[in-house]
Amino acid sequence: MSVEKQRLQDKNWKNWGPYVSNRQWGNVREDYSPDGNAWGSTSHDKAESYAYRWAEEGIAGISDPKQLLCFALSFWNKKDKIVKERFFGLSNHQGNHGEDIKELFYYLDNTPTHSYMKMVYKYPINEFPYDTLVTENGNRSKKEPEYELFDTGIFNNNEYFDIFIEYCKADHDDILVRITVCNRSHQDAPIVVIPTAWFRNNWKWGYNNYKGQLNASNEGCIDIHHDSISIKKFYSRNNNSKSVFCENETNAPKLYGSLYSGNTYFKDGINDHIIYGSNTVNPEKTGSKASFIIDEIVGAGQSKTFDFRLSPHETDEPFNQFDEIFNARISEADEYYNAIQQDVNTEDEKNVQRQAFAGLLWNKQFYHYNVGKWLKGDPNFEAPRDFNNYVRNTEWNHMHNKDVISMPDKWEYPWYATWDLAFHCVPFAIIDAEFAKNQLLLLTKEWYMHPNGQLPAYEWNLSDVNPPVHAWSCFRVFKIDEKTNGKPDLLFLEKVFQKLLLNFTWWVNRKDKSGNNIFGGGFLGLDNIGAFDRNMELKDGQHLEQADGTSWMAMYALNMMRMAMELAQYYQVYEDMAIKFFEHYLYIAEAMENMGDGKEGLWNEEDGFFYDVLQLGNGESVSLRLRSIVGLIPLFAVEVIDHHLLDKMPNFTKRMEWILKNKPELTKLVSHWEEEGQGRKHLMSILRKNRLSKVLTRMLDEKEFLSSYGIRAMSKVYEENPFVFSVHGRENRVYYTPAESDSRMFGGNSNWRGPIWFPINFLIVESLQRFHFYYGNSLKVELPTGSGDKRNLDEVAHNISNRLCSIFLKNENGERAFNGGNTTFNYDENFKDYITFFEYFHGDNGRGVGASHQTGWTATVAKLMKSRI
Repeated sequence: MSVEKQRLQDKNWKNWGPYVSNRQWGNVREDYSPDGNAWGSTSHDKAESYAYRWAEEGIAGISDPKQLLCFALSFWNKKDKIVKERFFGLSNHQGNHGEDIKELFYYLDNTPTHSYMKMVYKYPINEFPYDTLVTENGNRSKKEPEYELFDTGIFNNNEYFDIFIEYCKADHDDILVRITVCNRSHQDAPIVVIPTAWFRNNWKWGYNNYKGQLNASNEGCIDIHHDSISIKKFYSRNNNSKSVFCENETNAPKLYGSLYSGNTYFKDGINDHIIYGSNTVNPEKTGSKASFIIDEIVGAGQSKTFDFRLSPHETDEPFNQFDEIFNARISEADEYYNAIQQDVNTEDEKNVQRQAFAGLLWNKQFYHYNVGKWLKGDPNFEAPRDFNNYVRNTEWNHMHNKDVISMPDKWEYPWYATWDLAFHCVPFAIIDAEFAKNQLLLLTKEWYMHPNGQLPAYEWNLSDVNPPVHAWSCFRVFKIDEKTNGKPDLLFLEKVFQKLLLNFTWWVNRKDKSGNNIFGGGFLGLDNIGAFDRNMELKDGQHLEQADGTSWMAMYALNMMRMAMELAQYYQVYEDMAIKFFEHYLYIAEAMENMGDGKEGLWNEEDGFFYDVLQLGNGESVSLRLRSIVGLIPLFAVEVIDHHLLDKMPNFTKRMEWILKNKPELTKLVSHWEEEGQGRKHLMSILRKNRLSKVLTRMLDEKEFLSSYGIRAMSKVYEENPFVFSVHGRENRVYYTPAESDSRMFGGNSNWRGPIWFPINFLIVESLQRFHFYYGNSLKVELPTGSGDKRNLDEVAHNISNRLCSIFLKNENGERAFNGGNTTFNYDENFKDYITFFEYFHGDNGRGVGASHQTGWTATVAKLMKSRI
């Protein structure tokens, strides 16, 4: 067993990790405005002076799991108007495609216990173009691309620093920090390195008066005093380190023009002291925020290293064996990943996969949001809310989140989303199955899950509806864990199954509009996918019957059935639950076929595709014949059962036989249940063989869904011939848009009208593998459609998987598709092997689009590069 794997047995090794957000401003939980304008309530420009209520932000920040003490890095090139203390980006209203980070950094390495972590930040030598980025993006339309930092020319002539930030742990509460500043330019350049430690402000709000204290000790040392923190010393190895102190408290006079009679050494004191030489740091050298200031010149093409240590020990030699410990942790990280990557073929694949794992681990974040307290305000700071108008999350008073959670992207999405998290946990299970299982369980806890059984969606609207993929992820993680560790974690499976029973019941009671087993969840995570906003209230009794909502529920029923069957092998009582979910699946499948009263179902025989159906107030219905991933989601409702499993479940088998004999109208909906496939297997699927072939003919057509880089979210036929539909007297046109959104229907950068999204593609790949498990070579389809080249479904799945991986891997010309043809990114020695895992990808050329570090669901590429588990 590797050293890192042994460390995973001791939870104390996760006491410290990269739990500090990349952006705390512009979030709902920091919004105390009366009008609910979260983006305006706090902003990047206010952030240097504003003490946050719920959590902290910083560059490469680390903290303890409750974020009492934080540590992060700041820098100054002596030209910027502010210290680079946080990553810069545009708010949702400033960006022509919504919120958008405007920095270049890469997560290079991380271990599950965070015993070793590494990232690189590319910091310009010349003045950072803050105003240019805001102005130029503000002048661009929705139909133009975003104006990026690289486009400003700030990196011309290599006039930037590569700042490598590395952490390693000598012990679980003893942290070594190494900063290596490389001047890539042809001229000497100044740099001020500012490592900073501070306490999260939890003493100002009226609940707690205790405040930790930082103060100067010996030269090169800052003392840390806090009753609940084991780290007591902050050491600097650099001889010219100067320690400065202020308080982590809001500069009210600066922000609000208010008088203030207390402390005058505010949160922005260190920034103002460095930039302007102001007397804004405490001459007594004490406070709740402290930094070392190290002012250096780095020669052209040269580098300088700066070492620090956060330690529980007082010692005269804090940097004794510093290099040896770093080398040992790097070697142990290599040992750990070498074992995981034994079956990964090439060095390039190993590099991409390891950076995907690194991004997952770096995107862990302390997430704190007590909705009840947030709604009413604090004793010392009342919230001036106008409850007559919209205030978010009023139905979630019970919610109290205070945990380390996997984020989609700690800058653009520094809040969890339930269905995102489900996808994160699958690749997480490969490297840290316990963390994956605990994350999935966490969202089912009573202080997360609503009393009615709903899982929280995301902080902007906790009551919104994400696709119900939690059960799928739980069982997937359970199986990966079982194969990796050699035994099934039945306690985990049983715990999560019991909670998901509540959630499944919520779906049935709340999202089945007519009680006919057809589901319309509205948003369902698919943003702009429809001809109109699917959360919109329709007139005169009209409502939308969603092919995707219903298919997700069929998938959910099969997931729950399969979990019950697994548990029934050990606890016979679960046989009844397996029967219950099998029958529920049948009723959903029947409803998709025929919605009653002679109405046609969601399947369109003429087109060979599934569509949403708009139910009109007069009882008639209209099929919305828009070909999008909505019609592919029925693929996911598939399960293959080995016959030997049925032999262990006599009651289930007996009930099955009764249904086969007495309910032929339902039996025909279970594809080939009575016919044993390859190796005595039984298939459950909404798609019978004929319909499956028709859907795949559409999906594998290069003129429609099949791209060189995966499956598009919408058919390419709408590029030249848009889909047109009228609702409420307004004509809606839907074009295939392969990259950035041209609509603000659901936020600034939302787009499901053409790009390639990893979560849907990942489920397509796994579903095809499941179908092949049943059909084997008895079912082959053309790939691509019209080519005459017939492939079995496993080969199709492998082909799509390779297309997805090719977004990140070098092609024959040494280019990586996600770079979008940027020559520097593809060929420069200091860029070419760095990977960013974007939110989604251009449907035609694979260019990365949206959030640039969404190494959450996009990290499923790491699983695609792993052998099947």
